[in-house]
Amino acid sequence: MTRSPIEPYLPALRARAAEVMQQAHAPYSHFKVGAALLAADGAIIGGCNVENASYPAGTCAERCALGTAVASGHRRFQAVVVCTEASVPTPPCGICRQALAEFGLDLEVVSVTANGQEARWTLAELLPHAFTSSQLHSR
Repeated sequence: MTRSPIEPYLPALRARAAEVMQQAHAPYSHFKVGAALLAADGAIIGGCNVENASYPAGTCAERCALGTAVASGHRRFQAVVVCTEASVPTPPCGICRQALAEFGLDLEVVSVTANGQEARWTLAELLPHAFTSSQLHSR
C-alpha cells in the first residue's frame, strides 16, 4: 500500500477540524461539524457548519472551509478532513461533494469522529459520475 502524500498533514488537519467543530452553530440539528481543507501549498483552512432558522440558509462546514479557502486565493486542494461527534465517520453531504468536485475529484476525504473512528475515500468514490464543467462544454 502506498503512503498518501497527506499523511504528514493529518495530525494538524484532524486537530483543526476538531477545533472548528467546537465553533459550529448547530442549535437545530445539534450536529456539529468541522472541516479542514489542505490546500496544494500546505495551507490548512477550517470551517464549521452554521445553521439558520430558515433551514436552507444554513451552510455546511465543508462549504464554509471551501469559501474561506477560495476567498484567500486557494484553488487547488489535496484533502479535506471532516470531524463530527457521531459514533461513525460521516462523509460530506451531496451538496458539499458537488461543491468540492468543482476543484477536483482526486481530493482525499477523511472523516473522523470525536471518539477516534476514521474512514477515507476519494471524492470520486463518494461522487461517481459527478457533474463537472466538462458537461457544460459537451453541447
